[in-house]
Amino acid sequence: MTRADASYPTVTCVFAVTDTPPPDQVLSATPGHDGGGPLRILAAGPLHLIVQDVPAADFGEAALAERLGRPEELERCARAHHRGVETAASAGPVVPFPMATLYLDDANAVRAVTARETSLRALLDRLCDRTEWAVKVYGPCTAAASAAAAAGAQPADGRSYLRRASDRRRTERESRERALALAHAVDRELRRYAVAATRHRPQSEQLTGRSVPQLLNVAYLVDDGRRDEFVRAVGELACDAVPSAVEVTMSGPWIPYSFARPDEVECTVHQEVGA
Repeated sequence: MTRADASYPTVTCVFAVTDTPPPDQVLSATPGHDGGGPLRILAAGPLHLIVQDVPAADFGEAALAERLGRPEELERCARAHHRGVETAASAGPVVPFPMATLYLDDANAVRAVTARETSLRALLDRLCDRTEWAVKVYGPCTAAASAAAAAGAQPADGRSYLRRASDRRRTERESRERALALAHAVDRELRRYAVAATRHRPQSEQLTGRSVPQLLNVAYLVDDGRRDEFVRAVGELACDAVPSAVEVTMSGPWIPYSFARPDEVECTVHQEVGA
């Protein structure tokens, strides 16, 4: 099966909701989930859903859980979902739905969204002309440097070794405390340029691919009219942090996923879909 059609049972996968849908031809040219039909617009009162018909056999609860348990399938689904949301956002503000938000059919999807029309409408108004920016702060890798120094040291006796180890731990602790204080100062300053901010859990070194700890991981919702101010502020803070061996990085602008609160949209499978 290469696409969803009348020969196979399908369910409705929702990518996002908007009040300014892109042209049909733009949506139909955007690849969605493998095996599904073209992306399309589904009216829900004054709102519009960006949806795709996907095979029920592949998107049932058990089948989907098995697929998303495989890293390559998870990445494939995540990319497809982002393509749908990104295309929906090309014409105006969107509220992205969680990946693999599924309904038994169009009617169920429309009912769920119209029941939350007021909150979704308010959220679309809040996100209009605003984008998300990600700022991460990384601290000095004092532990590795201290370990290297300790490995090369030749203490004269046990007492000297213990004293040096104690001094090393104190230096590492003080260095981290200074770096954390600087990271929090960066956050406080950047919140002056944002209408909202949310802290995410710092990522591990395995995820970041860096040998230094991530001290801060924050998303900021910024008015597009203040974009230049925000970018300039991050650049200045990054320069100021260099003498402290602290790195400030920025990425964006992004679709404001972090500010489309999961409790403001339906984020579960609302009916069993061929489990």
